[in-house]
Amino acid sequence: MGPRLLGAVLGLVLVQVQVAVQDLDLQKIAGFWREVGVASHQNLALKTPKRPEALFLTLRGAELTVKAAYNGSGGCETENIVGAEVDVSGRFVFPGRREIQVMDTDYERYAILRLSLLWQGRAFHVLKYFTRSLEDQDEPGFWRFRELTADTGLYLVARHGRCAELLKEVSAGRSAPAAGRTLPAPASG
Repeated sequence: MGPRLLGAVLGLVLVQVQVAVQDLDLQKIAGFWREVGVASHQNLALKTPKRPEALFLTLRGAELTVKAAYNGSGGCETENIVGAEVDVSGRFVFPGRREIQVMDTDYERYAILRLSLLWQGRAFHVLKYFTRSLEDQDEPGFWRFRELTADTGLYLVARHGRCAELLKEVSAGRSAPAAGRTLPAPASG
């Protein structure tokens, strides 16, 4: 397939996705999301030592707070990042030249987010697939993710991690740790 035809096909896919999120209900996107898949053209974007296992999204007006749970140095850590919505299509800008855009979601089972970052003068883009579930990966959303990333040769599929489980428990009612703090240890059973 020639470069022009490929560009046209990819452009159509992105236009279709953009149309799908024009009516995005931001309140419905709030809550717990577990990272299941990652796709990028840049290998460096996939090799980051600090990959989140899960996110908890909170909306207040045009601000989006992202609480990310990471497994770092054998323990679970969280980080809060606050961004502002730039337009009504679900695109948020964060400090440090970072951006998140909701590409596709059914609100209840899956969300596909495009994360962009300008680092050392280079733009990095990553598509991430999230589910609300701690177990399910093979939902219709995963096939949508694969469809959107068909031209991307680099993939990672997340493992089920205890940090995602702890973030979901904490966000379900217990008091959440401050950013940069360690999540409580899981109860032994």
